[in-house]
Amino acid sequence: MSIIATALPTIARQFNASESGYSWMASSYLLGNAAVIPLWGKLSDIWGRKPIIVCANVLFLLSSVMCALAPNTATLIAGRAIQGIGGGGLVLLGQICVGDLFSQRYRPIYYAIFGMTWAIAGSLGPVVGGIFTEKVSWRWCFYINLPFGGVALATLLIWLKIDTPKTPLIAGLRTIDWLGTIVVIGGTLMLLFGLEFGGVSFPWKSPTVICLIIFGAVTLGIFVFIERKIAKYPILPMALFADSSNIFTLLVNWSHASNFIAGSFFLPLYFQTVLGTSPIMSGVYVLPQVVSLSLVSFIIGFAIRKTGTYVEYIKLGMLVMTLGTGLYIDFKPYTSWPRLIIYQIITGIGIGPNFQSPLLALQSRIPQSEVATATSTHSFTRQLSTASSVVLGGVVYQNVLKQSTSKLIATFGPELTEILLSSFAGSRAESLAALTQTQRDIVLDIYNVAFSRLWIFYTVIGALGCVFSLFIRKKELRQDHEVTKTGLEAQEDARQARIAAKRERKEKKLQEKEGSGSGSGNGNGVMETV
Repeated sequence: MSIIATALPTIARQFNASESGYSWMASSYLLGNAAVIPLWGKLSDIWGRKPIIVCANVLFLLSSVMCALAPNTATLIAGRAIQGIGGGGLVLLGQICVGDLFSQRYRPIYYAIFGMTWAIAGSLGPVVGGIFTEKVSWRWCFYINLPFGGVALATLLIWLKIDTPKTPLIAGLRTIDWLGTIVVIGGTLMLLFGLEFGGVSFPWKSPTVICLIIFGAVTLGIFVFIERKIAKYPILPMALFADSSNIFTLLVNWSHASNFIAGSFFLPLYFQTVLGTSPIMSGVYVLPQVVSLSLVSFIIGFAIRKTGTYVEYIKLGMLVMTLGTGLYIDFKPYTSWPRLIIYQIITGIGIGPNFQSPLLALQSRIPQSEVATATSTHSFTRQLSTASSVVLGGVVYQNVLKQSTSKLIATFGPELTEILLSSFAGSRAESLAALTQTQRDIVLDIYNVAFSRLWIFYTVIGALGCVFSLFIRKKELRQDHEVTKTGLEAQEDARQARIAAKRERKEKKLQEKEGSGSGSGNGNGVMETV
């Protein structure tokens, strides 16, 4: 996903893309990824993990070819959206397969590897993309997926041994919650379109942006109603939210994902905009955070495997992550190596434990038959958090910059001010190079203040995550492995289990209510006798 970050300016120039087109080339992958995540999990419940993850892999490879051969902006945007759909399925189904193949105690190690891979790829992606763009062609940012994806496809076909039911196509299609699927995809896209359009294609106060965000949120609310009251085989069973601990786990997941993507996105922007590094070097500068979070994620995976507990790591990780993010507020408008290295290491240590821990917390409190839906919900939350975090962080950053508009106009004039406040870091760098040292210091101070306010925003989000983590209840991970059954019969069994669990919860509440009423009555009787 991050490999085209450094290639985008070159692609935009080649295709004569507008600023809106530039933005869409960057975000279309994320939109496609987030919108269909709930569906991937349900498809794998019906037809089994192996055929669905193979389909996701093939879709990712074909869309990579489409992007590599794209003759214009529209084709590239469409290819990126399809690539996001396939890529989202690959990541999600890989996590689901781990949940099927290993007991709860063994999963942390493999989920830690997922987190390490994600962090390393996210850091090296811009560097590799920059090298391809400068030395060969930006199209190799997509061609590179073919050999790796081909090896992954062959590995899945040959070595993935997992339960695969022989579900008839028509019967399986009838089982899908089509109403819920259409509504959640529509609601997600409207919400993300509104966030994407805001401040780029339309002003934030425009009717288009406001309506998209409001209707998107309302549509997602309708989706919840459908899943709760209408769907026979919901793609997102509401029983998952009957346990308050699961709700707080997902809120921690939201906080963690928001802060992780903030570091991945805004740290390189700070390095390029304020410190004047090249796009490639900005990827190198972020290595202290990447290395520390990768090592800690791997170590915590083994620690959870040995102890079977995870809540302590969630709480400690959120606390250290918030501390590290708060230290970013102290970044200066010049290169201070102790700050750059130490602060990133602290933040990485805090981020590392919570790539896998919230997912394990979620899986530990559900039946094995619901692993796919729980994992889908976890991934869906992360994708929505990622998309909204970048947009909201950008709004904070741009609003702080705009507060200095009058000062910049008085110093540099309206034309140069517009460039200096634009969202294209490259155009800023060229303009900054033409300024005197005194003028440059003025601009860099303004940029640095904007970044400081940005990190305050993310520190608050991290602090909320710390509070949410206090309400996650401890449950030791099981060492025994329960085989996951997929297919139509397994879907019906899971539905009946949810109905029985719901009935049991109602009966328990009724008994508690009757017991409370009985106790109150006895008390009154005693008082009257006395």
